This record gives sequence, C-alpha cells and structure tokens, in this order.
Amino acid sequence: MNKDAIIECVPNFSEGHDMNIIKQITDVIEEVEGVKLLDVDAGKATNRTVVTFVGNPDAVIEAAYRAIKKAAEVIDMSRHKGEHPRMGATDVCPLIPVSGISMEETAEYAKKLGKRVGEELHIPVYLYEYAQKNTARNNLSIIRGGEYEGFFDKIKLPEWKPDFGTAVMNVKAGATVIGARDFLIAYNINLNTKSVRLANSVAFDVREAGRVKREGNPITGKIIKDENGNEIRIPGTLKSCKAIGWFIEEYGIAQISMNLTNYKITSVHKAFEEVCKSADKRGIRVTGSELVGLIPLDSILDAGRYFLQKQNRSIGVSEEELIQIAVKSLGLDELSPFDPNKKIIEYKLRDAANEKLINMSLKSFANETASESTAPGGGSIAAYVGSLGVSLGAMVANLSAGKRGWEDQINYFSEWADKAQKIKDSLLKSVDEDTRAFNEIMIGFGMPKNTDEEKKSRTEAIELATKNACEIPFGVMQMSYSSLELLEAMIEKGNQNSITDAGVGVLCVKTAVRGAYFNVLVNAKGLKDKTYAEKISAEAKKVLANNHKKANELIEKVEKAIE
Repeated sequence: MNKDAIIECVPNFSEGHDMNIIKQITDVIEEVEGVKLLDVDAGKATNRTVVTFVGNPDAVIEAAYRAIKKAAEVIDMSRHKGEHPRMGATDVCPLIPVSGISMEETAEYAKKLGKRVGEELHIPVYLYEYAQKNTARNNLSIIRGGEYEGFFDKIKLPEWKPDFGTAVMNVKAGATVIGARDFLIAYNINLNTKSVRLANSVAFDVREAGRVKREGNPITGKIIKDENGNEIRIPGTLKSCKAIGWFIEEYGIAQISMNLTNYKITSVHKAFEEVCKSADKRGIRVTGSELVGLIPLDSILDAGRYFLQKQNRSIGVSEEELIQIAVKSLGLDELSPFDPNKKIIEYKLRDAANEKLINMSLKSFANETASESTAPGGGSIAAYVGSLGVSLGAMVANLSAGKRGWEDQINYFSEWADKAQKIKDSLLKSVDEDTRAFNEIMIGFGMPKNTDEEKKSRTEAIELATKNACEIPFGVMQMSYSSLELLEAMIEKGNQNSITDAGVGVLCVKTAVRGAYFNVLVNAKGLKDKTYAEKISAEAKKVLANNHKKANELIEKVEKAIE
C-alpha cells in the first residue's frame, strides 16, 4: 500500500425518510479530515439511505466508525419498516479499494473496523466477501437471512456467532455486516406493472442464483431435490448479478432491484437488455431504470458505445455524448433527473480547479490568454491547437462512418474516431496541466531561502517542477504526432468532401508539435540535471523532425487533391 492509497466506503443506513437523521450521520463523516463525501441517496419506499465517501484508509474507517456509532444512536430498528432486506441501523458497510491499495489490505481494514465496532459499540458484526474466510457465511444475502426480526434467534446458533461483539442481538441498533468487496453497482429497472409476482419472475430469470426447479407449475409446483436432499436450481442468464422484485409505492411501479457485483462481467446495459427480453416474454415492458449511488465512468461509457453500435453509428463521439446516449437508452432519467456530476464517481472526485481552462468558453479562453498574466502561455495553446487538429480528424471519421453507401466501412471509421477522441481528451487535459506546471515553478521560486536547508528544499522543488514542465509538452508532442496516422487515413480513405478539414487538422498538429517543442527546450535549459536535459531535448528533436516530415507529406497530398 502506498501513501496515496484511496478506498471507498458505501454504508447503507436503515433510514430513508427523516433527512435530519440522515444529516446527523453524514455530518460526522464530513468531520473527519482526509474524507470526501460523494453521494447521499435516500429511498423512501426502501426506508434506506446509501452513502458514499472516499479517502485514505485510516480516515475512511474512522469516518465509518463514527457513522455507525451515530446511526446506532439515532435509528431504532425495533420500529423500522421498509421494502429492502435489513438487519441493522447500519445494515452493511463495505470497503472498496480505489487506488494504491490491494483487496487483501482493504480486507484487513474491514476487520479492524469490525473489531472496533463490536468491542466499543456492542453491535454484533459479521464479516463478508473478501474479509470473510468462511465461504459458508461470506455472502451478504445469506448472512442477512431472517433479517432483523429473525436475528434474535439466529444469533444464538453456534454457526452464526458474530465475528466481533457478543452473540446477543442489539435491540436498537441490530447487527452490522462489514467487509471488503469489488465495486458494486446498485441498479433498479422499472416495469409498467405493479405486480411483485411478475417482477420476481423476471428477477429469477436473470439473476445468477436463478430459481428453484419445480414439478409442473414453476411457481406452485413441488420443489425438486437431488439425491442429497438439496434443492436443484435453474441458473439465471446473468453472472455476478443479484436481483429481486419489489413494489415502490413512491412511484407506483414494480422494479427489478439489482446488485451487479462485477460490472466487468455483467454490465449495466447487458442487465437492462436481459430484463427487457424477460419482461417482454411476460407481457410487461421496461420503462426505464435508476442508479442507487454511483457508477464508474467506464461503465456508462461502455453503455453509450453499446447503444450506438446497435444503431449502426460511430462510437467515436465525445464523452458527454456517450453519457447522454446511455442515459436516454437506459431511461436513467425517467424517475428523476440524471446529473453526471453527481452520479459518476470520477466526476465526483475530480477537482474543478484542475480543469479551469478547458471549461472556459472559447471567448473567455482567448481573453485569458490575451491578458497580462504569464499563463496560459504557449504550452497550453500548443496542447489546445493539437486537440483541435485531432478533433478535425474525428469529425472526418464520423462523417465517413455515416456516409450513405459506406455502411460496410462503419467499423473502420468508427474505430478511428474512437481513437481520435481518446487523443483529444488527453491533449485537453494537458492544456491545464501545462499551466499548472508553470505555476509550480513559480511557487518554487517563491519558497524561502534564508537557511541552507531552505535553499536546498527550494532548489529541489524548482528542479522537480521544471522536469515536470518538460515532460508535459513532450507528451503533447508525442500525442499530437500520433494523430497524424489518423489524419493520413482520413485524407486517403475518408469522405473526400472533407479532405480540407483533415488538411487543416494536419496544420494544427504541425503547429502543436513545434510549439510544444519550444517549451521542452526552454524548460530543459534551466535544469541542473544536464544529462536529463540533453536526453529529453534530443528525444523531442527526433519527434519534431518526424512530425515535420510526415505533416509536409500530408499537406502536399491535400493540396494535390484540391488543385
């Protein structure tokens, strides 16, 4: 585990009505330094709130402990009613590794948290998923079987002795499940029926556990067992998927409530499509869906690409358009507006200050550049010009993919457009990164230099910042140069009505590479590490020469084509 390790915590609290109670819980989370509260998703019908926060591991388990303690104070499980299965005020508290930490290390933090909750709060704690070695009791639904009401007897059974705390049910707080798991997507699919029976039939069709096999009638028939007396099950169509049907009075509809425990195996769009198929067979229709908590960016982008491919369209569109396609295709905005900035985990984590320039309007960006401040300067402009060049290549690719009569080439052009979008996004990030690198150098020069130790720290900070200020424009050179392959393909095979657009893209790339080259050289010149300076300058010169040669060849092709 490194010092920058980040874990996510997604506790589920058994309260979805009283926002004052929920706020008391989230307040104690936000009091912990090193933790960022990302999402609070309250459900009235389920009487349950899903909270998401992230931070360094020690801070996260401290915040989780405080939240569990507060929930035990303000929630009375003896009075709790709700659609969702539950066994405690803090029903479940999973830890999820995000970066810089392994699952095994995360599981140890879960055990540390569980031990403290059991010993100090006198709440029975059960470990689950990767924190639980006993496979007979590592599944959340199995642990929670019997729910709060049934646990007063269940907890007395030797096989259900808690991992931490005493084997006595806490009347007010109930029991809590704590563990470490992969990222889980909580996803509900809406149906045009109020029938829980029909909803459950669909859920049984798709969930991995499927349904028990019966004689004759699949609902009322006698359960079929094997020679050992175990129920025989008919597996569902989706792996890594848990699902049940329920009725949501708040919306007046039945839903399929899903937990996608590994979205790399079963994606949101695959789950949606399978439910649509099952529902259609039963004479009901899917009308939309909703996310409970957050979703990873790659999951929703994959959904956007999937639905574009179904429409026989290019997938090489902007991130924003992919998200919009996914939201509309999955009906994620049917019950309430879908705000990507609130529902996508990467968007919640990003720092707006790091995207100050690229979030400006064209006019504001030009005005900022033209002001008397020294940044943004040539490096940021070079990155932006490079992004415009590759964007023109993406445009030609998308126009070619949509050209009538070229349907057999859609995959070819779609793949090029998709590559172009990735290069464009990387170059746009460099617009702000270049300015931040310059600012870091200025911060270094502003450090005190009164003592020998201060002088040493100042020199080291300036040297490190200056190397970074070399690496960023060098990366712009490499990314911009790599886009010439795309532009060449569009000039030679793309829609010839747009060949001049590809030509302008080449001119932009040529400017971007030379402009970034200037920045590499001027920053390398100020380095004390002359070996590094000579090496990066030589590599940059090589990229410049290759780019210049290739760009000139492509410009000549465009000029010949339009003469």
